Amino acid sequence: MCETRDQLRFRQFKVFYLYYVRLYLRKEFPNLPSYSRCVELLPRSALALTALFESIKGKCTGLSVADSTPIAVCDNLRIRRHKVFDGIAERGKTSTGWFFGFKLHVIINHLGEILSFRLTPGNTDDRKPLPAGCLYADKGYLSASLKQQLKTMGINLITNIKKKMKSVEQTCFNKAILHHRSVIETVFDELKNLCQIAHTRHRSPANFLVNLLAGLVACCLIPSKPKIPVAGTYLQA
Repeated sequence: MCETRDQLRFRQFKVFYLYYVRLYLRKEFPNLPSYSRCVELLPRSALALTALFESIKGKCTGLSVADSTPIAVCDNLRIRRHKVFDGIAERGKTSTGWFFGFKLHVIINHLGEILSFRLTPGNTDDRKPLPAGCLYADKGYLSASLKQQLKTMGINLITNIKKKMKSVEQTCFNKAILHHRSVIETVFDELKNLCQIAHTRHRSPANFLVNLLAGLVACCLIPSKPKIPVAGTYLQA
């Protein structure tokens, strides 16, 4: 029975705290505060979660993939009435439409491990958050100046080209990696649907940040991650 409970997933922290922590973890935490008090204390954990992420995040393997995903904080119909993130979040547009919130920019290695992340307002250009190895990204990161800037840092930015652009010769290896670049979308799916980083129930920016950090840490701890099938010996050559 205990093993079955440990495998349950909760979509809301309130349900998890009231119906799992308080019911089954009293022995481990005899001085549990009330739910409302726990919510008040949550912002204090931001620094500890950041440190934990830095200690368990993936290591650079010489092959990285970058992309961004939108995090909406309210329904589009409620943007004008939304107050929690007023002046912080912004309207942005993706291939699926408009949203109000933030963009989460993530870099992973070929093992599906998160290397770094950055949170920006929803209207931020994907190329702005990027700072030895190869970094693969989609067409949204196309920029000659960015490519040159990264090159001076020992990073080779590799992307597909847009229509009507002059073709660029790519090696078979780079073509194969670009073909598998969508593995980062699987990471985003895990972050949103398993680790619950995206919902519209936040009541303060501080708790939103704690929820995001907790989700990133949880994703790092998932034992089986989506991977790009490449030989490790090539990366070390």
